[in-house]
Amino acid sequence: MAQLVRQQHVEAYVGYHAFGLQESDDADLPVPFPDDFDHGAFLSTHPGRLDITSGGHTHTATVSVEVWDGPPQKDPAGWDEQAEAHFKSTSGQVAVWSMHTGRMDDVIVLGDSGGSWRVRVSCAGRAEAAALSEGEGTGHGVERYLMQFWPVGV
Repeated sequence: MAQLVRQQHVEAYVGYHAFGLQESDDADLPVPFPDDFDHGAFLSTHPGRLDITSGGHTHTATVSVEVWDGPPQKDPAGWDEQAEAHFKSTSGQVAVWSMHTGRMDDVIVLGDSGGSWRVRVSCAGRAEAAALSEGEGTGHGVERYLMQFWPVGV
């Protein structure tokens, strides 16, 4: 059974229904955030980058990041959306990016060095975030994400 190695909690400022995680050392990325963002997919990827489409236009989402030593059990209950993707990191660290503000201060540590990862992104509160966007405009913590990373062979 897989074991939890590390856990972090960060905030993601969502703008234009979007935010992303991008390799912290992003100088050599062929497609930096937000270029070629796919608003039609809940989770999409580019080399060194994960793009997430939110239910709300402008708000602050809470993001829990878990790093596992193997695939964690999948729990579909209670999530509005779930998707998995492959992610390769050259540094073992990723930064949260916003369409409005660019790179945020928080750095997520996946490992001591680079590697290949599988990630499962789960989200709850999408309808509430959408309703808030149509009403008051912004909110904090209405939409919640769980991102689970585990190493995979190349």
